[in-house]
Amino acid sequence: MPDPKANGATGAANDETPIVRLRVPATSANLGSGFDCAGVALTLWNEFELRLAPAQDAPVRVEASGEAAAALPKDHTNVIARILFEELEENLGQSAPGPLKIVCHNNVPCGSGLGSSSTAVIAGLVFAHALARRELTAGNASSLKRAVLSRAVEIEGHGDNVAPALMGGLVVVTRTAGGRLIAHSAALAPQRVVVCVPDFAFLTTKSRAVLPPVLPRADAIYNIGHAVLTLEALRLGDLKLLGKALDDRMHEPYRLPAIPGALEAKQAALDAGAAAACLSGAGPGLIAFAGDDHAKIGEAMRERFAEAGLRARFWVLDTCAEGAEVTVP
Repeated sequence: MPDPKANGATGAANDETPIVRLRVPATSANLGSGFDCAGVALTLWNEFELRLAPAQDAPVRVEASGEAAAALPKDHTNVIARILFEELEENLGQSAPGPLKIVCHNNVPCGSGLGSSSTAVIAGLVFAHALARRELTAGNASSLKRAVLSRAVEIEGHGDNVAPALMGGLVVVTRTAGGRLIAHSAALAPQRVVVCVPDFAFLTTKSRAVLPPVLPRADAIYNIGHAVLTLEALRLGDLKLLGKALDDRMHEPYRLPAIPGALEAKQAALDAGAAAACLSGAGPGLIAFAGDDHAKIGEAMRERFAEAGLRARFWVLDTCAEGAEVTVP
C-alpha cells in the first residue's frame, strides 16, 4: 500500500496516490418469483477508485461523474465515504492513513432497480478492507470480495442485489435455520436482456409498503414452483420455458400498478417479441429476456412509459459472469 507520508503538506492535487480500483456490475434482483432470493449480474458497471490525497485536504472528498453525479454528496455524508469510515474504525479497529479521495464514474442509474446502491455499499466496504490490510497486491485483491460479502448483505439489506454484484452470474441467496448466509452461484446460460427504466421515484419504503403482510398458501406454492422453473430455464437458456416460468404472485401484482405505465410496458415487451419480462428488483425498471429484436422491445417499453407521462431509457445488456473486479494500480 502506498506510504501516506509521501503526500506531504506541499503536495498538489496531481500527487494523489491511487490505492485500489474497483468495478461493480449492475444487478437485476427478484427475477419474478425469486423474490428477495435470486439475482443476476449485468454488463453495466460503476467504477470507483480510492486515492490518498494531499495532507492539507479534508478527511475525505468525493469526485463523481456519470449518472446522478451532480446530486451525490461530495463529502463524508456520501454513502461510500460513510461506510468506508464506519467499517474501518468500528469493525476493523483502524483509522485512515490520511486524507482520502474517492473517484466514482456511475453508469448504473440511481433508483432504477439495477442495484446502484449495492455498488456503493460494496465500494465502501472494499475500500475499508483495502486500507486495513498492511499490504494489498494483485494476488490477494480478489480475497477482498469474500471478506465483505456478509457485511454487504447486512448493510444493504438485499442479498439478491449484493451477492450477484460481488460474485457475478446468477446467485441464489438465503439463510440457514440458524441465520447463516448462503450465497450459491447457480448455473446460467448467457442471456441478452433489455432493461427499461422510467424516470419515476419508487422508493424502497413505498415499494415495500404496497406488499400484503401475508399470502394465501396457493400463491406461495405457485411462487415456489415458478422460482424452480425460472432457475431451470436460465440454466438451460430455454426462453420458451422462461416465458412460462417468469411469473409472480408475491410482489409484482402489487408493485406494477403503482408504477405508471409499467403494466403496459411489460405487455408491450411481450408483444414486441420478448420471451419473458418482469420488474427489475423492486422497480421501477423492467427487464425483458429475448433472443432477438432487443431494440424493438426496448422502444416498445419506452413508448408505453411515455404514454403514461414518464420519460424512460433502455439498455441492451448481457448477463455478466464476472462480479466485482478489484485491481491494484
